[in-house]
Amino acid sequence: MNDYTEVRLGLEPCSETLTDILAAMLAEEGYESFVPDSEGVTAYIKKEDFDPDTLDRVIRDFPMETVITATHSVVEGRDWNAEWEKNYFKPIVIDRMCAIHSSFHKDVPRCEYDILIDPKMAFGTGHHATTTLILRRLLSMDLKGKKMVDMGTGTGILAILADMRGAARVDAIEIDEFAHENAGENLRLNHTKNVILHLGDAARLATIRDVDIFVANINRNIITADLPAYADTLSPGASVILSGFYEEDIPVIMKTAETLGLRYADHTVLDRWASLHLKS
Repeated sequence: MNDYTEVRLGLEPCSETLTDILAAMLAEEGYESFVPDSEGVTAYIKKEDFDPDTLDRVIRDFPMETVITATHSVVEGRDWNAEWEKNYFKPIVIDRMCAIHSSFHKDVPRCEYDILIDPKMAFGTGHHATTTLILRRLLSMDLKGKKMVDMGTGTGILAILADMRGAARVDAIEIDEFAHENAGENLRLNHTKNVILHLGDAARLATIRDVDIFVANINRNIITADLPAYADTLSPGASVILSGFYEEDIPVIMKTAETLGLRYADHTVLDRWASLHLKS
């Protein structure tokens, strides 16, 4: 059964920055989806993974001045598309080039790239700053004929755009079984031709080589731990596009990257979230 624990966290005072930081801390503890609002954030984690002590620790360790109150309840398996339609997921347009919407949306603006996403509980609709940052990079890069890895593919949105923009092969890897299933549904919705979907973690990279573009939108701790496995896949001169962390986290990632021969190219920022571009 696809049951989740819904955790409601009220913040006083509350701001977008505070809810983003709290969501990032919870993501590192296995929380999968977040719905922020003007008074706090609602977070979701698989029922079997919920630990009240871990939640208490996150609240206790929160680095900013705010009062956090928390309640939680079990949410039984349901039609998550309906939940997203009702609560959060709205059509978006990235730089007037890419429209992202669900099959239930109407009157979507016409763009060169039209991506259908039925997100259920998987991360990556384009609304979060980290996804937007990488989408913008992929829209500005020459992907035609390139090999790409989308590590932690979530809904599959980045792999779908790469396929639309002419990538020769995209290996999309997702560790969560339900997100993996959802990504497969979205790949079929968009009639992708060159995306290979894998269930697993960085160990799945062992047989993947000569990658031109490596994308990972996860979090700082996982990225720094798995960066050696990422580097092993790269062709000379490859681009590594990383996100899921704040701008102030870049030096921590660069410390590991430099030991692997990866060079800083540039970075972009949106709402304090960063996208780091490295070159092999």
